Amino acid sequence: MNPSVVWRYGRPALVLLIAGLAVGVPLWLVLVTSAKPQAEAIRPNLDLPQHWQPGANYEDAVAQGEMLRGLLNSLLVVVPSVVLVLILGAGAAWVFARRKSRLVAAAYALCISGLLLPPAVITIVMELRQLGLAGTRPGMIAVYTGMYLSTSIFFMTGFIRAIPMELEEAARIDGAKPFRIFARIVLPLLRPVIATATIMVMLYAWSDIFYAFFVLGGGDRATLPLNLYKVASAQLYLNNWHLVFAYVVVMSLPMVAVFLVGQRKIVSGITSGAVK
Repeated sequence: MNPSVVWRYGRPALVLLIAGLAVGVPLWLVLVTSAKPQAEAIRPNLDLPQHWQPGANYEDAVAQGEMLRGLLNSLLVVVPSVVLVLILGAGAAWVFARRKSRLVAAAYALCISGLLLPPAVITIVMELRQLGLAGTRPGMIAVYTGMYLSTSIFFMTGFIRAIPMELEEAARIDGAKPFRIFARIVLPLLRPVIATATIMVMLYAWSDIFYAFFVLGGGDRATLPLNLYKVASAQLYLNNWHLVFAYVVVMSLPMVAVFLVGQRKIVSGITSGAVK
């Protein structure tokens, strides 16, 4: 058989195999370890458990890890952040897509600069302390909103530019005000990008521990990842890898559900916002 033909058809299979191993092996390690007793999980490996006890492990992880409180704290931080990112991003993107001037172009470049410039965590913490928002949920919401607003504006601006202006002009002729045009015409057409931005922001914010550690600092406001870090580093979870991995599995379930529901919107939203 021609080697070029083999390479042409074998290359996609090789890529899928490498991707499957890169994702499947860590996932398998987490799942099988979360079902093992402590004696078998001291040194995590890919072997199947000799004694299965997933129910007891997950029950202990939820109870001892205070997951219900962590879940509530995560929802109180992530959901408002997503809502603000979508509302502010859509409004700003509509202006950037429809207004043409040097000032608007400069403002757009400044807004999307967050895609390239990493946030300075020390500066963020100092500013939050001066504003009295350090260690509070509003402060954490402000950080997440500022971090992911650039991504939302970038995708939505590209998508709105592809929407025909005639739709908005017809609404203006009928006497519609700007807010009505935005709510009745622009927002419904932004559904693919809104779904994409929602999933992306939720996935990043839900698993964030770095900024949550510096802004919230733990305590009663600790989110799920921050709570996992604290209990895993405590004496209680020092060698309890079966409970740590059980915590990881339960913590990941909400985002897995969100991803499965909206996975079809991710590619269409990204290509519509970035290519159009």
